[in-house]
Amino acid sequence: MRWLEYIVFLVIVVGLARPVGLYLARVCQRQRTFLDPALRPLESMFYRLLGVRPEQAMSTGVYIASFLLFGAGCALLLFLVLRFQRWLPGGPAEPYLTTPMTTDLAANTAVSFSTTTTWQAYGGENTLRYLVQVIGLVAQNFLAGAAGLAVGFAFIRGLARERSATLGNFWVDLIRSLLWVLLPLAVIGSLILVWQGVPLNMAPYTVVHTLEGRTQIIAQGPVAALEFIKNLGTNGGGFFNANGAHPYANPTPFTNFLGMLAIAVLPASLMITFGHIARRPRTGWVLLMVMVALFIVGLVVCDRAETAPPPQLAGLHISGGNMEGKEVRFGIGDSVLTAVVTANTSTGSYNSMHDSYQPLGVLVPLVCMLLGEVVFGGLGTGVYSIVMPALVGVFLGGLMIGRTPEYLGKKITSAEMRWIALYALLSSMVVLVLTGIAVITNAGRAGLVTNTGPRGFTEILFAYASCMANNGQAMAGLSVNSVFYNVTTAIAMLAGRYGLAALALALAGRFATQRRLPITAGTIPDDTPTFGALVFGTILLGGALSFLPALALGPIVEFLRR
Repeated sequence: MRWLEYIVFLVIVVGLARPVGLYLARVCQRQRTFLDPALRPLESMFYRLLGVRPEQAMSTGVYIASFLLFGAGCALLLFLVLRFQRWLPGGPAEPYLTTPMTTDLAANTAVSFSTTTTWQAYGGENTLRYLVQVIGLVAQNFLAGAAGLAVGFAFIRGLARERSATLGNFWVDLIRSLLWVLLPLAVIGSLILVWQGVPLNMAPYTVVHTLEGRTQIIAQGPVAALEFIKNLGTNGGGFFNANGAHPYANPTPFTNFLGMLAIAVLPASLMITFGHIARRPRTGWVLLMVMVALFIVGLVVCDRAETAPPPQLAGLHISGGNMEGKEVRFGIGDSVLTAVVTANTSTGSYNSMHDSYQPLGVLVPLVCMLLGEVVFGGLGTGVYSIVMPALVGVFLGGLMIGRTPEYLGKKITSAEMRWIALYALLSSMVVLVLTGIAVITNAGRAGLVTNTGPRGFTEILFAYASCMANNGQAMAGLSVNSVFYNVTTAIAMLAGRYGLAALALALAGRFATQRRLPITAGTIPDDTPTFGALVFGTILLGGALSFLPALALGPIVEFLRR
């Protein structure tokens, strides 16, 4: 049954890619859609309030600066809300807020949610007031997700345009992403969650007495307001500490499957948007098929690792796979699917504890994040996550045939290659350096409260890979609410969000100024299975060269030592 679910999931994602991708292309190009009669007046109102001139396009530098300033402003506002939450009215009651919102934790959380990482060094139900969750975190899920989609639109335009000095208008892209994409889907999805039993209230926490005579506190709150947009905007931060494993946040297999579709469909569809706007539809499909192929490889490995009987239980004559850390209502199938989907899409909306996975089971989500989440990826950011490795493949292929490489009719010269090289190296430099610092310092090792050795190393590497990929997942054996981890993980989050986006947009700006060259006999086709195989191999080779030694010290050696 689990493989039937995997197949149905992929069929739905690929089947929706074309209609959704074409709709996103119309939103990107400001063409008419069926929502225009209702949304055009709202759009005009926002332009007037913000002083935006929609017809005024931005240069690459101005677009990047607008994106950076918007992110900084969002982080600052959220930081203030978090620091002064004690003066906000409403629940939960003060005795239930047992984790203090220190300055470093507030700064880390503000950076986390403004970068779509939603890395959480706290438990939501014992740290945040209801209004903070709604006006702070829910708002950031919308705004940060829309900003990521805007950057994706700009990157696509840069590769598609000719002789252009502009990439579009960031504020227009932001508003249209909010109104035409995120807001209507989030309203529908949240109503479905309420129908399925997800709470949407401001009630006090419920005190109940169990059958054993003990007292249990059941957290309440406006959960449904957060849960769907966290997936739709590829954010992932949970209302509760257990995130998608909590029965109030994710009560049924149906809500889990719906959440996975919300995560994957929009990023996958942007490949079709890319091909349509670039006037190379087959190119978009080739990149989407590369994503699907990588997804299947990860799914197979993780599934086999978790369905095999755990070797440490071999002497107990227990049959079945590894159910440690997994919810019975989801089982291994839903848990593995969620782990692979969320690790590939910068959405840390886990529904099982990855620290309880087998070594190869942990290896899959870790590799997905280290590769830059090239499968589907974040909302908008997933476009350049797959195109940048494709450009590396094109460059290598061009060198093999002794010709200046081209992609979509644009030359990749030494100037463009410098931006691509910086992009390719940034993740490994940040993740490996920060991991090394954490391993050799007392402050870093102090976070290892459960495991040491290879598993402990994996937990640290996993944390920085997650933050660099703007994912937010963590292995539960690492305690990260300390000044050291709040500062260093924030550095990784900022580099993963703004460093990579700035490099990708700078490259797109260079491509936008070029003239599209005609296809000749020496042009490497970018819409064939052969090109797909080249991109597939480039991704795996680049990842192995950058991270294989680190992986060998963690999950690989742990697997071999069993």
